[in-house]
Order: sequence, then structure tokens, then C-alpha cells
Amino acid sequence: MRAWTTLLIVICFCLTACGGGGGSPGTPGPTPNPNPPPTATTGTLAVTASGLPAGTNASVRVNGPSNFQQDLTGSQTLTGLAPGSYTVTAAPVTAGGVTYTASPTTQSAVVTAGATASVTVAYGGAPVNIALSQVASNLDNPTFLTAPAGDARLFVVERAGRIRIVDNGNTLSAPFLDISGRVFTGGEGGLLSMAFDPQFAGNRYFYIYYTDPQQNIVIERFSAASNPNLADPTSGLVILRIPHPGFTNHFGGQVAFGPDGYLYLGTGDGGGAGDPNRNGQNLNSLLGKLLRIDVRNASAAQPYAIPAGNPYLNQAGRRAEIWAAGLRNPWRFSFDGNQLYLSDVGQDRREEVNIGAADAAGLNYGWNTMEGTLCYNAATCDRTGLTLPVFEYDHGTNDANGCSITGGFVYRGSAIPGLQGRYFYSDFCRGFLKSFLAGGGNVGEQRDWSVGDIGNVVSFGQDGQGELYLMTSRGIVYRIVRSTTP
Repeated sequence: MRAWTTLLIVICFCLTACGGGGGSPGTPGPTPNPNPPPTATTGTLAVTASGLPAGTNASVRVNGPSNFQQDLTGSQTLTGLAPGSYTVTAAPVTAGGVTYTASPTTQSAVVTAGATASVTVAYGGAPVNIALSQVASNLDNPTFLTAPAGDARLFVVERAGRIRIVDNGNTLSAPFLDISGRVFTGGEGGLLSMAFDPQFAGNRYFYIYYTDPQQNIVIERFSAASNPNLADPTSGLVILRIPHPGFTNHFGGQVAFGPDGYLYLGTGDGGGAGDPNRNGQNLNSLLGKLLRIDVRNASAAQPYAIPAGNPYLNQAGRRAEIWAAGLRNPWRFSFDGNQLYLSDVGQDRREEVNIGAADAAGLNYGWNTMEGTLCYNAATCDRTGLTLPVFEYDHGTNDANGCSITGGFVYRGSAIPGLQGRYFYSDFCRGFLKSFLAGGGNVGEQRDWSVGDIGNVVSFGQDGQGELYLMTSRGIVYRIVRSTTP
């Protein structure tokens, strides 16, 4: 009986402690938030750039999911990024003759939602020096050099009307093409340049720019033969013939394919001092212009078509082939991605390089109203609607700085990373080798490279791997290479 009484007392005590029987309800729990914060869906990437001199921009590209891409010029924190793996690539930067390279050049970072990933791009510097390496000699007035993309051979154009192949340092005895019997070489005439079709691997087409015995400017297409070191001399198709009567100078000379796949050619103003025939500003003349034509379906019946975006298409009194006007003698121009570098030889005072978007149609570069940024014809010096050069230099007393610019290319090869993005040029009268870096409508990092006495530089060239060459009036072809000496 006493045991039962004790059990009942214990049961009653437990019920009271547990709140049973109307006891204390205990301490209430936290009240749920009716508006909870959203779950993070994006992350952050902090990129830190170090090791560059003050005022020098980094060159960093970030790639990530969903085709994300952003270029950075310094330390920056990127927010709102989709989770995933990001690649950070740093290109070399040159300042004050020193190239700064990041190590490693490529890094990866994983961005997670609600968190910050970090990458440090650490640059280290070393001087950049170049030299010229002779790759061919005893050529007959070489005027140009090119090659199909990826091809190890060099195709060197000779003014007399031949194209020679240099293969592994050896100039082949048989010319790739010889049209010397129908080329006018008086004055500034001759076989002046060539361009391989973007689809050369499939269609075997290439195009040449020359002057014929009547002094006309001729653009003609040929095909390579079954022997890859020979062209088919019977395959010629004249694409365009431009009359150039009277004077024997200012033929222009460049033919090249643009990033849009169309064929461009730069024609001189017809010759004579000061453009006496006023061709540069005459939109009914093909002289003194940059022309753009479509040759993809060229045939004898219709050798070219007019691209739809040409600025003077279907305009009375204006030639539809014209892409840009106001040029004196655009001996050389080149494309760098979607940028056009167009050098124009000056008259008495200024040599110029025009730089802009390759798809900018209808520009007027000013000749003969302007010579560079100087008024050439002071009586009618109206700059309205004119595009002035991004870069120019004065001849100086007794042409101390030069008198005839030889435009080149932007370096995009792989042998000398420190030269990436630099535009190289020379001057026929002074034989120097110079470069600059263009960006934002300005030029910087100008450098005069000490490469010794090389004579008159006639032209630059670019091989199938993007390496650069220059040709001299001495019949020598040089390649720009890295130098191990300061």
C-alpha cells in the first residue's frame, strides 16, 4: 500500500513539471520572419592586378559561363556573376621599353553563389628588344610579302611582275607567277601587292594589284595550280581596271581582304603634285580612294558585285565601289581584327596614319583640303565632315624625319609576346623601324627601334603565323625577331 502511494505522488509531480493539468506554458520560441531574405543566386570575383608601374594599364580578360567576357585594365571586383568556373587571362603589357608578363598567364577561379572568389594577377617586367634576321636576298625590287594562313612559305612580290616563293630560307628558282611581260614599271608602277582569298584552301584563288602598259591600275584574280608552288598563268580573270592617265606616280598599291570577307584596294589620286585633277574629293572617280568590292562570285560576265553597305550605292554621280575618299597615295593599309590602319603618303609636310573601325563607311580623309592635320589648300580649308589622322609626323628640315611613310601591320605573332598590339611602320626616305600602341583614339608607347642600317624600306609583310617582315630597296627581306642584346 505504501508503494502505491509513493508511485502516485511521483506521477503527479511529473505531470506538474511537464505543464500538464493547466500548469505554466513555458518560454515561447522565436516568431518566424514573414519576409525571409532571398537565397543568393550570384557570386563575386575580385581580380587584383599588381606589379605594373603607376599609370600603366593591365590587360586582363575574364571569361565565364554563358559566354561571359569582360576586359579589365586594373584591379576590379566583378559582381552579379553566375556560379561556375571563370578563366582569367593576362596579356603582356609594355611600358618604357619594358614588357611586363603575368605568371601564370592564365588562372581559374570558381564563383559560388553568395561568396567572393579572388585572383591575383602579378606582373613582372623584362626589357623587350628586337633585331632583324635576313631571310632572303638578291630579289628584284621586292614590294610585298604574304602567305595563306598557317602556311610556312613566304610569297614575295617583285615589282617587275613576278611572285617568288621563299621556302625554309630558300628562294625557289621557278616563280610562283610571272606576268612581267604585261606590267608597266615606269615611275611608281609595277606589280605592287597580292592577297590570298580567305577561302584559298578550297578555291585556290589569289588576287594581284599591278599597273598595265597603258598605266591602268589592274586587279586580277589567278588560281594556284595542282603544284602548290606554281600558279596557273592561264587562269587570270581581270576584276577591275582603273584608268590612270598622264602621271606615273600615285598608283596606290594595296589589295587586301577585310574582316567582312570583301576585297579592299587603296588607289592613289592619279599623280602630280597637289592632286591637280582633284580626284581625291571627286566621288565620281575611283582614284584617291579606298574601294570595297565583293568578289566571292566573280565571273567574266560579272567580275564583282557591290556590297550592300557601301555608302554610295545607287547614288547618281557617285561610284558605288567607294568605301572612303580623300586619299593622296595610300601605299599600304592593313586590318587588325575590326580595326583599319591606313597610312597615306604626304605631299610637302606631313605623313599620316588613319586608325578606326573597319566598318566605318563613307569617311573622307581630307586630301587635298588637308595634309594630315595641316591645311593644304588654305583658301578652302573647311574641315567639316573630314576625318583627321590619329597619328602623323612632320618631315622636318631637309626631311630629317622622313618624307614617305611605309605603313605596316599590328604585331599579332607569337614569337615575341611583348610586341602584341604594336603597329610597326617605316619611312622610305629614312629607313627607320618604329612602332606605337593605339587605343581610345590616341597613340602611346612610341618607340624607335635600333636595328642598324637597313636602307630604304619599301614595304612590310606578314606570314601565315602572324610574324612580321620588311623589304628593302636592296632586294633583302628581313624578319623581325627577338634580340638577346639591349
